[in-house]
Amino acid sequence: MDFEKLGAFYLGKDFDTGSATLSQNFTLYESKNLTTHAVIIGMTGSGKTGLGIGLLEEALVDNIPVIAIDPKGDLSNMLLSFPNLAANEFEPWVNPDAAAQATQSVPEYAAAQAAMWQKGMADWGQDATRIQKMRSSIDFTIYTPGSSAGVPVSVLKSFDAPSSAVLEDADALRERIQSTTTGLLGLLGIDADPIRSREHILVSSILSASWQDGKSLDLGGLIAQIQNPPMQKVGVMDLESFYPAKDRFELAMSINNLLASPGFAAWMEGEPLDVKNFLWTTEGKPRCSVFSIAHLSDAERMFFVSSLLNATLSWMRQQSGTPSLRAILYMDEIFGYFPPNGNPPSKTPMLTLLKQARAFGLGMVLSTQNPVDLDYKGLANTGTWFIGRLQTDNDKARVLEALSSAGGASNADLEKMLSSLGKRVFLLHSVNAKKPITFQTRWTMSYLAGPVTLEQIKLLMREKKNAKSVVAATSTAQKLVSPQASAQQSQPALPPSIKQFFLPSSSQEITYHPMLIASANVRFASTKQKIDVMQEKRYLVEITDNPVPVSWDEAESIEFDVNSLETQAAEAAGFADLAVAANNAKNYDKWQKDFAKWLSSSQPLTLFSSSKFKAISDLGESEGDFRTRLTQVAREQRDAGSESIQAKYAPKLAKLEQRIQMAQAKQAEQAAQAQQAQLNAMLNVGASVLGALFGGGRRTNIVSKVGSVARGAGKAMKEGGDVSRAAETVEGIQAELEELQAELAAELEAISAVDPNETLEPLEIKAKATDVSLELFALAWVPYTRDDKGRLTPAWA
Repeated sequence: MDFEKLGAFYLGKDFDTGSATLSQNFTLYESKNLTTHAVIIGMTGSGKTGLGIGLLEEALVDNIPVIAIDPKGDLSNMLLSFPNLAANEFEPWVNPDAAAQATQSVPEYAAAQAAMWQKGMADWGQDATRIQKMRSSIDFTIYTPGSSAGVPVSVLKSFDAPSSAVLEDADALRERIQSTTTGLLGLLGIDADPIRSREHILVSSILSASWQDGKSLDLGGLIAQIQNPPMQKVGVMDLESFYPAKDRFELAMSINNLLASPGFAAWMEGEPLDVKNFLWTTEGKPRCSVFSIAHLSDAERMFFVSSLLNATLSWMRQQSGTPSLRAILYMDEIFGYFPPNGNPPSKTPMLTLLKQARAFGLGMVLSTQNPVDLDYKGLANTGTWFIGRLQTDNDKARVLEALSSAGGASNADLEKMLSSLGKRVFLLHSVNAKKPITFQTRWTMSYLAGPVTLEQIKLLMREKKNAKSVVAATSTAQKLVSPQASAQQSQPALPPSIKQFFLPSSSQEITYHPMLIASANVRFASTKQKIDVMQEKRYLVEITDNPVPVSWDEAESIEFDVNSLETQAAEAAGFADLAVAANNAKNYDKWQKDFAKWLSSSQPLTLFSSSKFKAISDLGESEGDFRTRLTQVAREQRDAGSESIQAKYAPKLAKLEQRIQMAQAKQAEQAAQAQQAQLNAMLNVGASVLGALFGGGRRTNIVSKVGSVARGAGKAMKEGGDVSRAAETVEGIQAELEELQAELAAELEAISAVDPNETLEPLEIKAKATDVSLELFALAWVPYTRDDKGRLTPAWA
C-alpha cells in the first residue's frame, strides 16, 4: 500500500473544507514527530475517539508499545480488532438494543456490522491482513486497578523506592514524594495542602526517610511508622508538639480501615506497577496495555493515574536518550487531571513528562472534549494539535489563542478552517509542518462498539488471566519446598562443624525448612568477546532423602545480603524434619565441591548476539531487554536513513516540481494564446464574409481580407500546436518526477524495517574451575508460612 511508509502513521486523507471534498492524498504523520507530543481536542461526536484509536493502531503496526489510560472505556475497543472480519467475531460485541432498533436479530446485525467494517476498511485501502499483522506482533492486555475483571494491578501493596536517577535528583524526588502522598491522602478523603497539612508533612517525611535509605514501604510499614516515626523533630519542632501520638494514631487507623475494607483487597493484588513490563513482554514483544479506570471513584482514579505517571517518570529516567519514538503514553479525557488552576496529584508528573519525555523517545498524547479546562501553558510543550469540531465559540477562541503563537497560518485562516470542520474532519497543526492542513480520519481497524463494560473486559481477558494463573501457579510451585511429613518445635541437634544460618522473616507462625545455601564469586573471561567480569552467584537447594540428596540442577537462584543472615531462630518457630544426609558433616564437603564444579560446568554466562546489528547483549541484560534495545536501534537507524535519503532527493524533487509548475504555466499561457488566436480567426472570417456580401468593396480588398483570414487561421493552428507541445513537455517532466519518486520509494523500502522477531544466537562463556571463589556454604533454615488456603509460601524478608 502507498500509505505503508517507513516510520509514517496513516491517519486518513487530505480534506478540502472549502469545497467539502476528500482528496486522494494520504495524510501521513511522521512517527518521530510524536516525541514532541500531541493533543486531540473535539466535542462529542467529532470523531476524536476514532482518531485516537487510529493513531495508536498505526503505532502498534510499527511495533511501538503503548500505555493507554482509559477513563471512559472507549480505548478498550482496540481489543475488538478481528483478524477475519467475520460476523461471528463481531456478534459477542454488538449492542442488542442497536440490533432491535434496526429491526434485526443479533446475528443479522453482527453480519451487517462485519460487512460495514469490511467495506469501510476497503474504502480506505485496508484489509484483514493489516489487522492480522498488528495482532500477531503485539501483546494486548486490559488492566483494571481495583477490580479483578481484567488483569489487576498491585498499586498499594508497597510504595517502592524510586530509581537511583530519581533519588539523585532532589526536585524529582520531592515531586514524587508530594504526588504519592497527595494521592494516598486523597483516597482517605483528606484534601491535604503540602505546606499546611500535618498529615501531608508527616507522610512525606516518612517516605523521604525510607526512600533515601533505599527502602520500600508497604502499607503495614507505613502505618507502623506513622505511630512511631523515624524522626523526633519536624522542622524545628519536636514531633509530639507538631503531631501528638493520639492524632497520629487516628491517621494510622484511617489507613488501616482503608486497608481492611472488603473492596480494597483488589488494590493489593495483581501485577506490580512496572512500566517496563507494561511496554514489553519478558521476551521483548511490544505490548498495548490499556488501563480501564471507568469503574473507580474520582479519588481512586486520581490516585491511580498519579501513581502510574510517577512510575512512568521513574522508568523514563533510566532510559538512554533517543531521537526516535520509543513508546506512547495516551490518556483519554484528561479533564480534571491537567487543569489551568489548582494542582491535583496528576498535574506535576504530567507536566514533567511533557517537558522531559521528548529526550527519551516517549510520546505523550492527551485527548479531551473540554479545551477551556486545559493548562495551555503546560501544553506549550506540545508540538502537534489535532482539532476537531468544537462546541462553543468560547472553545474555539481558546484554541485559537493557543495556536496563534505557533505560526503557520493567520488567525483568520485558522478560524475559517475551524468553522468548517465536520465529523471525522480534523485540523492538523504541527511545529514540524510549514502550514496546518485538514484531513478526514481513516476507518479504524478496531470495532468501535462504545464503552467496554467490566463484564465485557472479563470476557476479553479470560484466556490471558487463565494463562497467567497457570504460569504463576507453576512458578510458585517451583519456588516452594516439598511439604514435610511432620514438624517439631525444637531445632534439631547437629555437629558443631556444620555451619547454620537463619533467613530473616517478619512473618508470624513460621516453620523453618532446611536447605543448603551457597554463595560464590565467579569470574567469566573471554578474550574474543572482550569480557572479563566477576559475578555473584547465590542459591538455595533442598536436601532430600533421595539416593542423590542434593541436586544442584534444582537449585533456585536468589538475591540476599550475606550480612543479613541470622544466627538465632525466631521465637516460637517450628522446624521441619531434617534429611538424614544433612546430619553428616562430611557430606557438606562433598556438596561444596559439587557446587563449585556445577558452577563452572553448567552455569555459563549467557549473552545474546545479533548478526543483523553485529551487537552483543550487555552483562545482566535479558534476551527480552536486548531485543527491545535492538528494536529501538533499528528504529533510530531507519529514521536517520529515511531523513538522509529524503534530503538527498529533496533538491531533485523540488527542481522537477518547479519545472512542472513553469511548464504548466507555459501550457496555460499557450492555451490562452491559442484560444485568442482561434477567436480572432473566427472574427476575421466573419468580418470577411459580411464584407464580401454587403460591403460592395473592390475585389482587391476582398482578396486581401481573405489572405488575412488565412494568416489568422494559420496562426491559430500554430498556437494549437504550441499547446500540444507544452502538454507533452508537462507530461514528460511529470514522468521524470514519477520515476524519481519511484527511486526514492525503492531506497526507502531498502531500509530495514523494525523487526522485533530476529533470531538471536546465544553466546555461552564458561568459568574455569579456578575462577570460582566460594564465599558461603552452610545449612540454611528457610522460613515458610501457610496462607489462608493452607498453601506453603516463602516468608523470608
